[in-house]
Amino acid sequence: MATIIETRDLTRRFETLTAVDHLTLSVAEGEIFGLVGPDGAGKTTTLRMLCGLIDPSEGSATVAGHDHPVAAIGDSLLFRDSSGQG
Repeated sequence: MATIIETRDLTRRFETLTAVDHLTLSVAEGEIFGLVGPDGAGKTTTLRMLCGLIDPSEGSATVAGHDHPVAAIGDSLLFRDSSGQG
């Protein structure tokens, strides 16, 4: 089965706080995957990075074969305009 979500050493820091620390995971297409943890564990930050709403401080994430998606809507992916024009 194809990999639909993959992260490698995904990390996000906010000044001195490390919200996500070198997360590496792989989710196969059709797999049911839960991201579970206590408050402040980095779940929302991880999802925001996977959606492209915030950039990782280090590492990489791929969703449906794309490196920088903003949001997945059905089978469509929308991409952020990185030109700064819109």
